[in-house]
Amino acid sequence: MKGEEEVRKHVKILQLAGVESLLSNGGKELPLSSIEGKMTWLFFSAHWCRPCRNFTPKLVQIYTMLRNTNKNIEIIFISLDHDEASFLDHFKSMPWLALPFNTSLRRKLCSHFGIEHIPALIPLSVTPSGGLGFEDDVVKLVEEYGVDAYPFSANRRGELEAMDDARRQGGKLQELLGCKDRDFVISADGIKISIADLTGKIVGLYFGAHWCPPCRTFTKKLVEVYNELKILRPGSFEVIFISIDRSKEEFQASLSAMPWLAIPYSDTARQELTRIFAIKGIPALLILGMDGKVLKTDGRRAISAYGATAFPFTESRVSEVDEALRKEGDKLPRRVNDPRHSHELELDMAKAYVCDECLQKGRHWVFSCKQCNFDLHPSCVEESK
Repeated sequence: MKGEEEVRKHVKILQLAGVESLLSNGGKELPLSSIEGKMTWLFFSAHWCRPCRNFTPKLVQIYTMLRNTNKNIEIIFISLDHDEASFLDHFKSMPWLALPFNTSLRRKLCSHFGIEHIPALIPLSVTPSGGLGFEDDVVKLVEEYGVDAYPFSANRRGELEAMDDARRQGGKLQELLGCKDRDFVISADGIKISIADLTGKIVGLYFGAHWCPPCRTFTKKLVEVYNELKILRPGSFEVIFISIDRSKEEFQASLSAMPWLAIPYSDTARQELTRIFAIKGIPALLILGMDGKVLKTDGRRAISAYGATAFPFTESRVSEVDEALRKEGDKLPRRVNDPRHSHELELDMAKAYVCDECLQKGRHWVFSCKQCNFDLHPSCVEESK
């Protein structure tokens, strides 16, 4: 069989590198022929390496799932630990095989396979010409896609990225926010709301976490806008919280301060959406238009700068609001002298303030004292003249 022939070549790769035998988790020495007929990956890791310790349990889970579905696979652990005791301590959590602890051989293997960082998971392969080779490190692929990444190849990555793109561009909320076993999102008190009920609404996908201070600050602003739009435009805007929290308790703490909906914490859709939309930092707010497709608008900036005025948060609407504010500012004097304050007041722009005359909240244009904590609405200044 072609596959078995390729795996024999995998064995030959290791033989050429100087590997003579392998160890089972129980400490039994096995010949290299024990991996013949199996797809094989080399796992470079160390107990002292925190990313390695974090990645290993996930890899164990995936390995176990694949073996339970009769996938003929094997992983070979190559230790970069400082001593044999640490190697054995790390290896006892792994259900696969290992290279016997040998610092000289591991240096040779690291050089042969170009290992520059750990953890590293290297698929052994056969080149199109039939030669012996290996593919790029697939740790990131496994972290992003889990068991769906199998068989952890460049071709599989291409397939998965195409599927992500289809979900991102498809405009189908059920495919984007739901899964085969879930067609709903939840409220803070656990009520299930059908994803179909979101159709035709502007939807904000809010990525945040309770441990993140900027998220807690932005949540308060988003709550204000959300509640304002419930009054001004009932049924037109909804927010879905995609938690980046580290525990279910943190998730519940986040959600308790939110009047909107969420993806359940136990659902893998949270990680999938983070990956699909390449979320690199939080808080982040993506805006889905009424067609279910992502708008180019920076939702966080639009909400922070313009509040509910920018609804429905399209680029054109944000530009309109920005231009209207600019024109409003052009009509205002740069400085004023008000009889209620001893210092000259300068025109400024603020996200939020409280007017010292009418004691009402204000935003955008404000006349402020640079020496004192004194602010006036432009309209209050005009009325005082």
